[in-house]
Amino acid sequence: MDMYLEIKQLEVCYEATTQGGHAAVAAVSLSLTAGEIGVLIGPSGCGKTTLLRAVAGLERASGGSITIASRVVSRFQENGVRAHVPAEDRRIGMVFQDYALFPHLDVARNVGFGLRHLSKSERKPRVVEVLELVGLAGQQHRYPHELSGGQQQRVALARALAPKPALLLLDEPFSNLDIELRERLAHEVRGILKAEGTTALFVTHDQLEAFAIGDAIGVMDRGVLHQWADAYTLYHRPATRFVADFIGHGVFATAQVENHLENGSLHKHVVTALGELHDISPEVLASLPIGECDVLLRADDIVHDDASTVQAQIIRKAFRGSEFLYTLQLKTGEVVLAHVPSHHDHALGEWVGIRPEVDHVVTFAKER
Repeated sequence: MDMYLEIKQLEVCYEATTQGGHAAVAAVSLSLTAGEIGVLIGPSGCGKTTLLRAVAGLERASGGSITIASRVVSRFQENGVRAHVPAEDRRIGMVFQDYALFPHLDVARNVGFGLRHLSKSERKPRVVEVLELVGLAGQQHRYPHELSGGQQQRVALARALAPKPALLLLDEPFSNLDIELRERLAHEVRGILKAEGTTALFVTHDQLEAFAIGDAIGVMDRGVLHQWADAYTLYHRPATRFVADFIGHGVFATAQVENHLENGSLHKHVVTALGELHDISPEVLASLPIGECDVLLRADDIVHDDASTVQAQIIRKAFRGSEFLYTLQLKTGEVVLAHVPSHHDHALGEWVGIRPEVDHVVTFAKER
């Protein structure tokens, strides 16, 4: 499959004032096919925005290459050969978190700002087309201050899409909006980009946004891309401890992988303070080394069960509408999380029965 956006071993280094260079992006490789939407997530300062700026041409790479639509726009080789296509020549559209709309221009002129190379007769139908695409048909003559935050963001998206960019980059475009609107707009923007067939790379710190909009999601920390995969794989098959800890609600619990003699042959068992973990696939079970390890237990892996012999004390609870997120401490001192339907409203300090129900067992070497 041909790659539309291809980033290979990309590095972006900043000069430190006292000690050498600091790698804001360290040997990152990822790719998107035409029409795919990629998302970069990670904690503040992890390098995701720097990577986006390097793709845009606003930061110069210190190593690696960037190819967009079969055109090398950035290349840095050890033998000194360099290529750096200026940002204005990369045919990239950008949407920022502050919208960057011109307050003195109406919606039509904001959207048509990047179409000045077209004649007026060509420009007008394209403006009408993209405004209809983003759900703002008939709003051409309104001004930014007359629009809601969500509408302003749609205008910014329409302006970026109007010139039919080779690649669309979005830098935390919903961060100024309230939580409910952010997730809804993320789903809507995904539909808009798919309808337009636009390849896009999106930066956010919000996992729900990332899951709502992305075909492929990259988890970054300290300049390193830990994993580039779809949301399901990130959640159920995290490649590193950092990804496992960053995605979703979960904790690492101590587990013991043991061999038991059954019917004359050895069979592996995974035992935790909550009891034995069942329903582990034969492939995963075969890959586990004998001995102590850490197992990832997410909140949806722990089931509230009054009949269970395993008891845990509620030490924290967070109401989430249809459910509570309980933080529970076992008698052994280990802490786990559990999603429990909100009609099970237990008090802090109360002891409840729990049992593990883990479909996807994820283990890591024991941290010493």
